[in-house]
Amino acid sequence: MAETTTATTNPASNGKTALTDAFVKHFSGDAPLTEKVKGFAKERPWTSAAFAGIAVIMAANVLRGRI
Repeated sequence: MAETTTATTNPASNGKTALTDAFVKHFSGDAPLTEKVKGFAKERPWTSAAFAGIAVIMAANVLRGRI
């Protein structure tokens, strides 16, 4: 007798970090980018704050000496 298996609808983790899985979860699909960012920020607020801080430092370095 052949055994049958059922397929799951949830994507399996590929062995990377939970942060990678969160990126895939929140940034895939057809939703507007602002909704994707809001969902990610609600689930991972500390990571979002770190990314915002890095963006501010990058912007300050780009604008340094130009004003």
